[in-house]
Amino acid sequence: MQTLFTRIIRGEIPGHFVYRDEICVAFLTINPISTGHTLVVPIEEIDQWTDLPTATSDHLMRVAKNIGNAQKQLYDCRRVALIIAGFEVPHCHLHVIPADTMSDLSFDQAASHVDPTELAAQAQKIASILKTI
Repeated sequence: MQTLFTRIIRGEIPGHFVYRDEICVAFLTINPISTGHTLVVPIEEIDQWTDLPTATSDHLMRVAKNIGNAQKQLYDCRRVALIIAGFEVPHCHLHVIPADTMSDLSFDQAASHVDPTELAAQAQKIASILKTI
């Protein structure tokens, strides 16, 4: 059975993409902990990050690093956190989250709804910066 992320990757469910290549995609989560909270997801359905081929995990980290650098420029945050939890969807995904403190990283504080036009605007801003990195 396809995961939710596969359906987003295939365009069956709307997504606000900031990056795409032949190995992975990156899109904004609809339940962000902070503005710009991005998920980096391999196109191949692999549940746990520990099962990723080394080349894929290396690639995901490079993409996440570039997104983190774009987020630093855009959001003027103290840090960009990287969390790989893997409980929400059985498809590996890296959370790249602009943050100023550890308390900014609580999934309990995730937004229950964000206006899709705001997500689209943030995605466009991150994607524009990524083109310069």
